[in-house]
Amino acid sequence: MPLSEWTQSDWFQWVLLPVMIFLARIADVSLQTLRILFVSRGNRILAPLLGFFEVLIWILVIGQIMKNLDNALCYIAYATGFAAGTWVGIVIEDKLAYGQRILRIITQSGAPDLIKNLRGLGFGVTVMDAAGARGKVQIIDTVVRRADLGRVSRMVKRYHPKAFIAVEDIRSVSEGVFPLRKHPFARDYIKRKSLVQRLRFYGRWMFR
Repeated sequence: MPLSEWTQSDWFQWVLLPVMIFLARIADVSLQTLRILFVSRGNRILAPLLGFFEVLIWILVIGQIMKNLDNALCYIAYATGFAAGTWVGIVIEDKLAYGQRILRIITQSGAPDLIKNLRGLGFGVTVMDAAGARGKVQIIDTVVRRADLGRVSRMVKRYHPKAFIAVEDIRSVSEGVFPLRKHPFARDYIKRKSLVQRLRFYGRWMFR
């Protein structure tokens, strides 16, 4: 069967084409989510690269929809793919755990054990005495990688269950004290010198 006749068949129009549009929308919306993340972090390499593929996929999808304006399944696949792509993008962004956070801990009593353990794990800690609404408090600031945020928060709750914890997003840090990364992904990822090698390695790691 010639390609032109095959693309006009009912099976292609009502089954394969909507599925392709659905999957393409998942891809380009996921790329959009990651592109916005890298733009906010000032990444001048990955952000434009992701933007190129995002728009390319979007143009291909819109082109197919414009050719099949009478196919209601294409509209449903487009909208459903957008919703699914948003969810997938959030999941991928959460897996990446990209960036750093300021963790501000406020306790009404001293926290020498917590400070000692944080510094023992390699985190930089800044301690300040202050006055709160109910008296004297101690403010503990530490900059942590997003991947370490959950571990540090659990440690704070273990030593001071009633401590006030605030998390602030930061764009970048120039200097700081951070624990050495022992995760095999980080170790193997750093070994890849070029951008292409790192993207290829991350793709294999994500979908292994």
